[in-house]
Amino acid sequence: MSYELIALLMFSGMMLMMLTGQRVFGAIGFVGSMAGLTLGWPGGSEIPFTSIMKLMQWYSLVSLPMFIFMGYVLAESKIADDLYKMFHVWMGGTSGGLAIGTILLMVLISAMNGLSVAGMAIGATIALPELLKRNYDKIMVTGVIQAGSSLGILVPPSVVLVLYALIARAPVGQLWLAGIIPGLMMATMFIIYIYVRCRLQPHLGPPLSDEERGQYTRADKIRLLRAGLLPIAIFMIMMVPFVMGMTSLVEASAVGALAAFFAAVFKGRMTREVFEVSVRQTLAITCMFLWIIAAALAFGAIFDGLGAVKAIEALFTEKLSLSPWMILVIMQLSFLIMGTFLDDTAMLVIVAPLYVPLVGALGFDLVWYGVLYTITTQIAYMTPPFGYNLFLMRAMAPPEISLRDIYQSIIPFALVMVLALALVMIFPELALWLPGYVYGN
Repeated sequence: MSYELIALLMFSGMMLMMLTGQRVFGAIGFVGSMAGLTLGWPGGSEIPFTSIMKLMQWYSLVSLPMFIFMGYVLAESKIADDLYKMFHVWMGGTSGGLAIGTILLMVLISAMNGLSVAGMAIGATIALPELLKRNYDKIMVTGVIQAGSSLGILVPPSVVLVLYALIARAPVGQLWLAGIIPGLMMATMFIIYIYVRCRLQPHLGPPLSDEERGQYTRADKIRLLRAGLLPIAIFMIMMVPFVMGMTSLVEASAVGALAAFFAAVFKGRMTREVFEVSVRQTLAITCMFLWIIAAALAFGAIFDGLGAVKAIEALFTEKLSLSPWMILVIMQLSFLIMGTFLDDTAMLVIVAPLYVPLVGALGFDLVWYGVLYTITTQIAYMTPPFGYNLFLMRAMAPPEISLRDIYQSIIPFALVMVLALALVMIFPELALWLPGYVYGN
């Protein structure tokens, strides 16, 4: 059987299984296992089982439940609510100030959790009702929350970047550092857009009235500032030693989880219910990710071992005679298409066996490509008609926000993200400078 036919059969079989509604790890693992068993490859039947053992030997995976637990503790204990109250009081007097504060809230939530779903849930339940109550334009604020929540998979500690690192065998620490500048740059671009548009059209984001601002004394503002700075302090306690080389990735994750736990205890919010919900959610999400990684490893090893990756590489570089940059653009466009019906994890494990070896063969940096993948995934999350974030927003939004409003709200923010993607592609140092500076290469 030719390499091209093997690649076609495995990829089409995987997509067919996905269309049946099976879980992602089940579809990917089944196709990989059956290919190893039926194509007569010596040792192919052992790969699905050895991938499980390989997964258990990856010490870096210990950080995954730590980061997830930290995020859920901060969310369930309502420490994240204090952040929004701080932004509400300190920035409400500016046109569009609460929307800008919402973006900043999302950045900090991303730094605490690393999952876009957490940012969406907190934004939709905390920020959205407050913004609508203060007569913010419903289309603008819907776009603000969707765009802000997408930062969760780029700003460290991004769980998606951890998964990419495990599948691509790229260093997690360098990927995290690579995501900082593009993530903050994108958040800054969102803020500039909101501020300029609300200055030109004040009715979209009216400032708080003098009467409402007068309700808060200077002492109230200082108290809220202290409460809001607590999550920032937790993040710094976790990240600064890691960036300075004083702790490993796993140690940093443990420091973050313990800091969040003791912060909730200190504020008197670590109830039995909060602890139980945090542990249960951590267990559920961690197990889901482990199954997906195991299935992706099995599929990727068999896909590569049977020569399918060579067929994909030869198709692009020899038969179609495409330049490396043209191939890269096609790969990014494919993510946008898949993002209309898949989430980020599913997209990664489906195409990682094809794209990661190809990216290395084309001479591109895998750390830089990890950032490109993440930004493209953020855009795909909000691409109509079936973007993942669009339906999350529809499920959480109040009845007065229609699906048409949600689709319309995301257009300017998606354009801003496309501009950010183009900047990172044109200027790779935006992603590579910080990890190169810290790691000295």
